[in-house]
Amino acid sequence: MFQPATALQTFLRGLPKAELHLHIEGTLEPELIFELAERNHIPLNYPSVEALRAAYQFQNLQSFLDLYYAGASVLIHEADFYAMTMAYFARIHADGVTHTEIMFDPQTHTARGIAMETVFAGIATACRDAQAKYGISSYLILSFLRHLSEEEAFTTLEQALPLREQYSDLWIAIGLDSAEQGNPPEKFAKVYQRCKELGFRLVAHAGEEGPADYITTALDLLHVERVDHGVRSEDDPQLVQRLIKEQVALTVCPLSNLKLQVFDAMHQHNLATLLRQGVKITINSDDPSYFGGYLLDNYLACAHALDLHRDELVTLAMNSFTASFLPDAQKREWVASIQRYAAEH
Repeated sequence: MFQPATALQTFLRGLPKAELHLHIEGTLEPELIFELAERNHIPLNYPSVEALRAAYQFQNLQSFLDLYYAGASVLIHEADFYAMTMAYFARIHADGVTHTEIMFDPQTHTARGIAMETVFAGIATACRDAQAKYGISSYLILSFLRHLSEEEAFTTLEQALPLREQYSDLWIAIGLDSAEQGNPPEKFAKVYQRCKELGFRLVAHAGEEGPADYITTALDLLHVERVDHGVRSEDDPQLVQRLIKEQVALTVCPLSNLKLQVFDAMHQHNLATLLRQGVKITINSDDPSYFGGYLLDNYLACAHALDLHRDELVTLAMNSFTASFLPDAQKREWVASIQRYAAEH
């Protein structure tokens, strides 16, 4: 997509960065899907890796989700979840990512008869191994599927809670993802209230395909601390001012927005406009295998298409840490590290 080893690419790769909007099931590359399918004797509807990759042409969010859930069907054993997660960590290590907050969808797997314990064990073991191997810290965000019922979300929460102590170093947050249209945030108000009482950090997808009102509702009824996507906030000037005043972060996923036709072209993306107004914007990759780019690819695409200045790229990197769920002392350390790096390069 971009020329290798340009000055900008070298600068951005070395810039410490956090990723806050990443679906681990969306990191399954076609090669690994085929490897796991063969290992687990799972039939695929595609004759080759190339045919599967060629299918990654999406008209909207739902057309992507259909393929996403089909890809996840190859995940059966703890070792499969581990392999998927470690492959992601290896990739982001090469991009200069030093902290990540990973969303995972247990309902995608428990509906297929995969034990909750299997899902947690594979992903969490990789997180801990990546800390030791790459020095990348991570948290887990258990995400409910919004096209399913709130009752099913409660069931998922109750299935997971016995594992909370075992994974207390990692599992700290709750999220809400999947098809946004027709599934407004208020559908999950009660389960979010329960999660708040339990002390979880709270995020939710809102304002990707859904309207700006979904963002307001996620803030007011779900009490989220940051909004995943949130690009439709631009449709409501009062909401934009609220986001600026309250410094609510948006975890924006530019290449995802382009691939799912939220924007027709990258130069039309409103990320830079919102950033320059004072909204706390962060850049993320969402489902990088399916959307054609990991975190560094997203930074580069935005830098080129939106004419982001060097200080704006530095601000985006700092935002990624200040909007994270890291302890305040670690946030300050990373911001200082970014400032030193920028001054030296």
